Amino acid sequence: MWMQFNGLFLFILTLLPLVLLQRLLHREIQAVLLILSRDRAVTIGIFSIIFLPGVLLHECSHYFMAAILGVRTGNFSLFPRTLPGGRLQMGYVETSRTDIVRDSLIGAAPLVAGGLFVAYAAISRLQLLPLWEVLRNGQSGLFWLGLQLLPQVKDFPLWFYLTFAVSSTMMPSGSDRHAWLPLGASIVLLLMLALVGGAGPWMLEHVGPPTNAFLGSVATVFGLSAAVHMALILPFAAAHRLVAGVTGVDVT
Repeated sequence: MWMQFNGLFLFILTLLPLVLLQRLLHREIQAVLLILSRDRAVTIGIFSIIFLPGVLLHECSHYFMAAILGVRTGNFSLFPRTLPGGRLQMGYVETSRTDIVRDSLIGAAPLVAGGLFVAYAAISRLQLLPLWEVLRNGQSGLFWLGLQLLPQVKDFPLWFYLTFAVSSTMMPSGSDRHAWLPLGASIVLLLMLALVGGAGPWMLEHVGPPTNAFLGSVATVFGLSAAVHMALILPFAAAHRLVAGVTGVDVT
């Protein structure tokens, strides 16, 4: 039973930590920048520059997916803007609303493009896959040893930075996901009708394995992304405490 759905379980177990780690790391980076600059506009500007490669890939993937699907696009921006509620929008591409399938594909484009880039950079350039495997197996000693050897990888700073910037910005926003709920509900309804019609065993044999394998691959990308964020949280948290202590100013 576990082997039939291990990809789904790993997908859930890696997605939630990645989202949490992203939010924590972004908050620590913003806190350090705000304490040092004492200026919200400067903080937003520097924060946006840090993540510019990821934002560029995110918005370009929306644009090109819309073009491929024949959906009209409007304004395109990589400049940050503050939204109601204090949320920060790093960039945007205006696209016409169409059907839920095309809207869902356009919304998911950054996750696909970002996931492919992270897989290439983390596996081919940074050689992080062995580290991910030993971490999954609970071999903490080998994990820390491999972590210490990572800086010896060719062009390590560049590929680590790009992996971080892209993986931090590849998640679809709330507006990107607006069509996912009706599409998901439609898929669930079709699956229920198929099960009622007696297609359950056939689906379990022919649809289940490739779907499980796909989710397992996505979980690997999420896990590698989470590991990169985890490696950066402690240094930025320490920097936050240091500058707060030196300046006597802190933000929450």
